[in-house]
Amino acid sequence: MRAWFFTEMPYPYLPPFEEIPSIRVNLASKHFDPKIGADLYNRYLDEYMIADEAGLDLMVNEHHQTATCIDACAPLSLAILARQTKNARLCILGNPIANRGDPLRIAEEMAMIDCISRGRVEAGFVRGVPYEIFAANTIPSQTLDRLWEGVDLVLKAWTTTDGPFNFEGKYTHKRAINLWPRPYQTPHPPVWVTGSSDVASVRHAAGKGFVFATFLQPYQKVRVLFDAYREAYRDSGQPGGGGLAFMPLMYVADNEAEARKGAEELSWYLKAKTEPQFRNPPGYVPVEANVAAMKFADDARASRTDGMRKMTLDDQREQGVVMFGTPDQVVEQIEREYERIGGFDHLLMMMQAGFLDHKRTVSNINLFAKEVYPRIKHLVGTKEKLGLQAAE
Repeated sequence: MRAWFFTEMPYPYLPPFEEIPSIRVNLASKHFDPKIGADLYNRYLDEYMIADEAGLDLMVNEHHQTATCIDACAPLSLAILARQTKNARLCILGNPIANRGDPLRIAEEMAMIDCISRGRVEAGFVRGVPYEIFAANTIPSQTLDRLWEGVDLVLKAWTTTDGPFNFEGKYTHKRAINLWPRPYQTPHPPVWVTGSSDVASVRHAAGKGFVFATFLQPYQKVRVLFDAYREAYRDSGQPGGGGLAFMPLMYVADNEAEARKGAEELSWYLKAKTEPQFRNPPGYVPVEANVAAMKFADDARASRTDGMRKMTLDDQREQGVVMFGTPDQVVEQIEREYERIGGFDHLLMMMQAGFLDHKRTVSNINLFAKEVYPRIKHLVGTKEKLGLQAAE
């Protein structure tokens, strides 16, 4: 198992949540102080470098028009880390390909960063969360098709090396694609996808040999998605690649009291508000999915809903959404989650959020790396669980 450090690079210095209707989409940018932002950017990049030195892999993502994530252009932070780190795998989760006008530009960016890092990039692609439809001005019902078409174009661009080719898709039309530079890794960087609770999309990812990741979901739902992936992955006969990734909030401390304080700081992320009209734009999810969500709206275990956010910290830990405690306790929680959801290959960890300061973030990183990680590395991944030959 591989373990990945992650922060969304939040900007928490805001009016109290009860005084603002939302911190996404329409929060006025007057609340962002560039001087504070400059300090935060440099601090967060330092923490990524510390995680690299501690032996963890690194994950970045991007969001738009939100104070929860001021990493508004993840390829930029990925490029910085490609030059400044030495050992970590570098995963971007991800490129919001459905919301960007030119998939070929993403192919070029990832290839260039892969070369700078000498082959350490893991290239993730995402559909984009619902509230970003407004920032990107995209058509909700098209985003899933745009995702898969864009990924197909990027893969073909990465692997076609004998001169220009033509691409005629539903949304993208290119007459002369001839990618420079090529990726460092051959045939291309590992591909990840995330953000979908649609079983059909999960099966599609498995059939392509992509890594599928899910964030901050209760274990029952994760099990459904991961079982669908494993079934399709086994049936596809993939010769290599693939795997499953799971992400909780994570805080490790020398004693449970300090760990609880750290976890409470991290839970700032779960309390972030988005106005209802931005959460589910028409066409983003199928009608039947909306019907199911309405039936189980009050069941916090069904999805990452308001109900989940209103749960106590202990209930969130029981659901696997938050993990915290001493090293022994966290090892036990990871092992329990591993068994409950049928195993996974990658532990993605949001180890910083909200007002969690630099000192405690670094302590969290180092204690996990020294006291937890060595005790979970042996947990086998998707291929071994399925009795298939492990990818190199």
